[in-house]
Order: sequence, then C-alpha cells, then structure tokens
Amino acid sequence: MDKVYKAYYKSPIGVIEIKGTEKGILSVICSEKIESFGDVPLPLKEAYAQLDEYFKGKRKEFSLNLLMEGTEFQKKVWNELAKISYAKTVSYKYIAEAIGDGKACRAVGSANGKNKFWIILPCHRVIGSNGKLTGYAGGIWRKEWLLNHEKQFS
Repeated sequence: MDKVYKAYYKSPIGVIEIKGTEKGILSVICSEKIESFGDVPLPLKEAYAQLDEYFKGKRKEFSLNLLMEGTEFQKKVWNELAKISYAKTVSYKYIAEAIGDGKACRAVGSANGKNKFWIILPCHRVIGSNGKLTGYAGGIWRKEWLLNHEKQFS
C-alpha cells in the first residue's frame, strides 16, 4: 500500500482536502478542518496549484492523475463528468443517456454522490432536468457558488 498524503487548500467555498500518493490523487473534497501536513509529493502539489488557478479564474480544465476507486458504472459516470464543458450544465438524464442507459438517472445521481473529486470531476455541473440545482454532497450553496464562479470567467 502506498503512503497516503494530505494537503489543504483554503478556497472561497471552504477548506479543500487533497488526498493522494506519489502516483496520483485519491480525493479532492471539502473538509471541516485543516490537519497539519508536511512535504507532499508532486501530484498533490499539482492539484493544489491547479485548484488555485481554478479559483482565480485562470483554469477551466484539470490535468491530474486521478486514482479512481469505484464500480465500473461509477467510473463511467465520473469519466462522463470530465467531459462537461466549463460553465455549462447538463442533466442527470443527459449523463445517463451519454453512458448508454437513459433510465439510469437515479443511479447517475448516486454515482455523483460518491464522486471524491469535487470540482476536478465537475458534478456541480449536473442539474435536474427541470433546471433546478439538486443534490450536491458539499451543499447546494457550494454548487451554486461554483456555477456562478464559472459563469463569471467563461
């Protein structure tokens, strides 16, 4: 088992915990606290720098080695999330159809809820087919903030 490191980024939507190894990133999620951390490997430094660029409006796409752990279905959904353009939104139904199962809207929502790469795999860009902001593990206010942030720089 590879050693797991953590780094923390103070963002406008709260503290973001970046967890990873020397091989890549395991998760990027909001955290209630900052733990002390020492020197971290290059993948975490890259994630930190790219998040900083994103929040400053200078980055619209991420280029990180993500170490995804999940079912094949979840990985299909997460890979589809990565295709959603900056500042654009799609519905859960759109994602379900894109992965070949138009009736899997709820399963897509469940997979979104298990996404450990917030912002990087932009599940905040997935909304209800009625246009409403629904479901976001970090809270609807964060989803709304991220969408408004992206519109500002698009």
